[in-house]
Amino acid sequence: MHFISGLPRAGSSLLAAILRQNPAFHAAISGPVCGMVTALLRSMAPGNEYSLYLSDEQRRRIAASIFDAYYADLAGKQLIFDTNREWTAHLAMLGELFPQSKVICCVRSPAWILDSFERRVQANPFARAKIFPGDAGENVYTRVEFMLKKTVLAAPLQSLRQAWYGEQAHRLIAIRYDSLTERPAAVIARFYELLGQPPFAHDFDNLEYDEAEFDAQLGMPGLHKVRRRIEPNQRTTVLPPDLFNQNDRSFWDVPGQNPRGVTIL
Repeated sequence: MHFISGLPRAGSSLLAAILRQNPAFHAAISGPVCGMVTALLRSMAPGNEYSLYLSDEQRRRIAASIFDAYYADLAGKQLIFDTNREWTAHLAMLGELFPQSKVICCVRSPAWILDSFERRVQANPFARAKIFPGDAGENVYTRVEFMLKKTVLAAPLQSLRQAWYGEQAHRLIAIRYDSLTERPAAVIARFYELLGQPPFAHDFDNLEYDEAEFDAQLGMPGLHKVRRRIEPNQRTTVLPPDLFNQNDRSFWDVPGQNPRGVTIL
């Protein structure tokens, strides 16, 4: 098991589309495993009157059984990449369950992440995105404020920072969105080396990945659709300058802000 985490709209769907070309690998968009495991751990916490009957070893086995049950049909795969933004908040648990695992953190400037979400909203003017409850979706300012304060971007950023500066940071591999789109062959080749995997001839001009049904229920069609050919996506932001400029910050690229020596591709 390895894990794809990091920030939304930062290349995780693209990375999954690439890795899926290798028949030995399984990768997809965010799935339910993280939520199921954390819900179980909460139910087994001291707040439960029956928690005294559970040892840490029993909790560990129960958590591990979720992975075994969910991925039982993929027993023939050599590597499974499970995706969820919150895995970075659980590095210690992942280290206990899968000592050799890595957590791949897809990263991108928050300003461009916000821009990417806003583009999907504006591209679907007759669909109301479920990620914006009530009046949070009224305009670009309310949408950005909601994403920066709630689960859409705030929680993944917090979890990433926890992992980045914590004692389990050696498990992280960070992949910049710009690197993946500008130099996919070099990035993926190095990625394989870091995982100790033999090279594979990926076709970066012939990708196929879409989650149309999932995106439709979110009210954001095309959110996870990967373009067939990988190429840099140079464009002008749709965000007002004040919103873009105040969020164009990437802490992982700031000198002195990588004290644990996380590998950044």
